[in-house]
Amino acid sequence: MAEQLSNKTDQVYALLEEMITFQDLAPGEAVSESQLMTRTGFGRTPVREALQRLARERMVEIHPHRGVFVAPVSVEAHFRLLELRRGLEEMAVRFATFRAQTRQKEQMLALAGELDAFTGTDVRAFGTLLKRSHAAIVEAAHNEYLQLAMAPLQALSRRFWFAHLPDVAEHLRIAADRHAHILRPVAHGDAAAAVDAALALNDYLTDLTYAALGRPGPGPG
Repeated sequence: MAEQLSNKTDQVYALLEEMITFQDLAPGEAVSESQLMTRTGFGRTPVREALQRLARERMVEIHPHRGVFVAPVSVEAHFRLLELRRGLEEMAVRFATFRAQTRQKEQMLALAGELDAFTGTDVRAFGTLLKRSHAAIVEAAHNEYLQLAMAPLQALSRRFWFAHLPDVAEHLRIAADRHAHILRPVAHGDAAAAVDAALALNDYLTDLTYAALGRPGPGPG
């Protein structure tokens, strides 16, 4: 029964995270458990547990006697997030380079091929591809604590990125290339190239965050 409930909670979490990422639930919007039960088709307990997880990960804010609100998207918070993500992602790609199993390497190369082939402006389809790419690296690192630390940072970063794309088609292509450039060297065991690609991705995200402020970024390094 506990495992079944956990699976339902994971499903609700995934649905709500997507709604928040693509602003079906807008920043600052008040939501209720009953409303989300209707929208997701799940019962009160998995909805409540998913909301508690989203609150821990800064996707929603739970205020006693006031209710649940979708968290705002903050430029300043995203800078702080990227500081932490930079170091953790470098660690993740190093671990993954040396620890990935054959099956995981094959999966990463297949994902890189999907990223290369991606065209168009379907942000939801691309969001799914990004999540799979992020998960492939972290899972190949074989460190559950790193996985716990990285997953919410990547989710928050995806949310910020999708909310601030100046040109959807152009930046989906840039992001596809950046992630493929991480996956391939990890799969081929080239730690130095994988780290360089991960840092280049972080530089790109930092520049995009500066652009959200209307300021030029510092560039690579």
